[in-house]
Amino acid sequence: MGLSDAELDAVRAIERAGDADDDLEAFFAGADRARPVREVRVEPFLLARHPLTVAQVRHWLPEYEDSFTESASSTARFEDDLDDLLGALPFRLPSEAEWEYAARAGTTTLTFSGDGRPDEDQVLDDFADEERTAAAENSFGLTAMGSANEICADVWIPHFTDAPTDARPRAGDGPRVVRGGAGDLYPWQGCDEWLLLLSATRDEVQDFTAVRPVTSIPIS
Repeated sequence: MGLSDAELDAVRAIERAGDADDDLEAFFAGADRARPVREVRVEPFLLARHPLTVAQVRHWLPEYEDSFTESASSTARFEDDLDDLLGALPFRLPSEAEWEYAARAGTTTLTFSGDGRPDEDQVLDDFADEERTAAAENSFGLTAMGSANEICADVWIPHFTDAPTDARPRAGDGPRVVRGGAGDLYPWQGCDEWLLLLSATRDEVQDFTAVRPVTSIPIS
């Protein structure tokens, strides 16, 4: 788990090749937030194929309204009503370690598709089109990992200081960790939003966020 030296070198190679839209100085300055690389044991779990859509959220919160989209098949975003959803869901938020494990899908590259710059085909916000949805899947069958600003159960702490090695979320007060967010900046504005698709990219929650629920699998 975490942003490796090899991944940093891959980003530098993208920059040298002229495939980055902007100067990546800000990315490299903040890279330590996703370091050091560490080993984490992740127990079996089930994660939703994609973030909850507006239609899915209305199953639990019938009065839910989303000003970000008019499509019931699009990713639902939350601000004030996040706690209401979490109270109604029979599932939980993923830990940060579970999210990254799911996003990597057995890979150690920048994204599940390799070390090249990811393109807009990996960004998905609406799941009505099954062909597009399937095209954005990783080898675990999970789609659009990194597209939405997805909230995790962990409290935000820069770096991985004192983080559990068994994938439990870090508890405490303060903002939670979010992963992804490239789709929330679409259409891309030439400021390297693709960096938000990287498996190791992490930040603290700010405005609206999406939810990709998870449930543990009992181990007998």
